[in-house]
Amino acid sequence: MCAGTYCATSAGRLLRPSSNNHYVHLAYSWLHGRLDAGGSPPGTNDWACFDTVTRGPCPPGRHSFSGPDAERYLWYVAFPPLPAVLLLPVVAVFGIDTLDVLFWAIFAAFAPALLFVVLRFLRESGQSGRTQRDDLTITALFAVGSVYYFVAVQGSVWFAAHVVAGACICLYLLFALGARRPGAAGLALGLAFLCRPATSFLGAFFLIEAFTAARAEGRVNPGSARRFLRTVAMFSLPLAATVVLTMWYNAARFDHPFEFGYRFLQIRWRSRIETWGLFSAHYLPRNLAVFFLSLPWLVPANPFVRITRHGLALWFTTPNLLWSLWPKTFDRTIIALWAAVLPTAICTLLYQNTGWIQFGYRFSLDYLPLLLVIVALGRRRFGVAFMSCVAFSIVVNSFGAVTFDRYHQFYDTDPTQQVVFQPD
Repeated sequence: MCAGTYCATSAGRLLRPSSNNHYVHLAYSWLHGRLDAGGSPPGTNDWACFDTVTRGPCPPGRHSFSGPDAERYLWYVAFPPLPAVLLLPVVAVFGIDTLDVLFWAIFAAFAPALLFVVLRFLRESGQSGRTQRDDLTITALFAVGSVYYFVAVQGSVWFAAHVVAGACICLYLLFALGARRPGAAGLALGLAFLCRPATSFLGAFFLIEAFTAARAEGRVNPGSARRFLRTVAMFSLPLAATVVLTMWYNAARFDHPFEFGYRFLQIRWRSRIETWGLFSAHYLPRNLAVFFLSLPWLVPANPFVRITRHGLALWFTTPNLLWSLWPKTFDRTIIALWAAVLPTAICTLLYQNTGWIQFGYRFSLDYLPLLLVIVALGRRRFGVAFMSCVAFSIVVNSFGAVTFDRYHQFYDTDPTQQVVFQPD
């Protein structure tokens, strides 16, 4: 049902490659034995340019080079590579013309389906008092009542990373609950890291779950400490393997294991990254303003509503998340979930980018499944207020999924990021 909904909403986008199909080009380059894009990039949006002579950024403001410069300045996809790995067999058949929007619209259905499996496991194991109808309500809230909906129907590079990470996060939750499958949990989190590095902070959930399980076992078994260390080791090994793989990939491209390539992006605000870094408290006020305060603007003429390119506040797009703030009881699982959500959210709030350009605060997808599980475990009744907010969320996010990047009259057209906020 989700795949059909996403494909129907994508509509005409399914018939052509997305305008920013970086992962298709990355997979195509790998198939031809290259780590770089092999010439000038097909667009000017978020491509990293590396100067092979100075081992630093290329001259700013340029998006193509010819002659000897074309060999000196190489173009790369800076974003973590797992989505390109998934595309490899498809690109091997269809090449650069791969219909990536169709691929990601279908793949996007995995995250809601897996979230439902997580909720069902909690219900059947007795940790959740929800009914199947409640679980389906929360699943629908995620699928079409959150920013995941507009992300799922885009197909472009940034949104594809969220789609793949969403499925990995839900798998991680399923395996990490009770620390019951440490190796699989570590692998799932490692795969999420290969899409969205900020998700590595979600590892706090497994560590607390493992500690809690060991503590409960220690009351009857004195060998629980050793088992706890073994569990953590089994969780850490596949996670560490993905980190080492990433370091090798970075070193192969940029001669440094910790260089992802973001500082080489040929973007208008590269200077602020050079001044303040990728993460800084300097960005916090702006990100908090989007997170908490960004609302639609009312304008006196048609279409009467306008949305900033920074996106809408998280509580506005999905007000049901407010139920996560006051559960009836704070059990160990809820505490562990919050311990994972908070550092992940702080990491994204310190990032140099608000998520620009977006309908809603898309970086929340790095931890949104955890917040919805907290809502499920909170034991608050899904009464009239909750269901009214569900209806509101579905209407708002359906509007975003249909209009974003299609009906531009509803969105602010300023490209400078200086209409709402002061210059850097």
